[in-house]
Amino acid sequence: MIVRWGLDQLEPLLAELGIERPFLVASPRWDELGLPAAGRWEEIPSDRIAVPDGVDGIVAVGGGSAIDTAKAASAASGLPLVSVPTTYSGAEWTPSFGVRDPDRRLVRGGSGAHLAGIVYDPELTLTLPREATVGTAMNALAHAAEAMYVKGRNDEADRDAREAATRIAAALPAVVADGRALGPRKTLLLGASYAGQALASAGLGLAHAMAQTLGGRYGHPHGAMNALSLPPALRFNLPAAAKEIESFGDAMGTHDPVGKVVSLAKLGGFERLRDFGVPEAELAEVADAAAARPGAKANPRPASAAEVAELLRSIW
Repeated sequence: MIVRWGLDQLEPLLAELGIERPFLVASPRWDELGLPAAGRWEEIPSDRIAVPDGVDGIVAVGGGSAIDTAKAASAASGLPLVSVPTTYSGAEWTPSFGVRDPDRRLVRGGSGAHLAGIVYDPELTLTLPREATVGTAMNALAHAAEAMYVKGRNDEADRDAREAATRIAAALPAVVADGRALGPRKTLLLGASYAGQALASAGLGLAHAMAQTLGGRYGHPHGAMNALSLPPALRFNLPAAAKEIESFGDAMGTHDPVGKVVSLAKLGGFERLRDFGVPEAELAEVADAAAARPGAKANPRPASAAEVAELLRSIW
């Protein structure tokens, strides 16, 4: 994966990759960037994206929904993908994707995107609203936490995850205090990049299994659902991964990693599932689906559907 910093590096990167006629996947809000495009797709998210003839690569600009939409197109067409992330979701690092309809309901999932490059530019995050800022940053923090204890963990992922946790925990409060402060925004984006690398190397765990199920079923933002799901998942995993979770806390500068995660989530107003209209009567069904997801199966402590239901009730 080729990584560049600064939007002015996009065209040189495309040239380096031999992409002369890019297909741009981006909502109209990014029209002002004047990016090169031989074709354009503006519906984000989209379960009906179609790659036109005559293009030789794909450029995605936006958050996880835009990048996942573009990854589906890349997998279907075989074309290389360059992502320009405008949130902290980390979607740019993995070939897997969730296909959502315009109402953000999950339609299906897949893999096989041809990841070629990433261009980061913190200036593109300066107008990101507080809720989306905190939500996507908490998603990145969950990537870091889970990379340290899932079954696929490794030394490289540990290093990246610690770097991510340190930067995210330090920068997120500063970004919430002043969203136009470029320095903290850059630190937060760098932390999210490290978290994405850890995710790509190690994989996901129970917190993501819960968040993916909630988001897919109800159309809620993935980041917000991770902000709520990570604390109970950490508590559940303590008997099996106490050392790793302590290391995660050390990276964030705290002896109470669960409490730290809860306090960071509150910066975005994320406290209870009921605040998002999740029906209490459906938690058992959500738990059944979450327990069957790959993230739950890669968790260091096996979680039954009944145990997942209890975790969901603890944050309802």
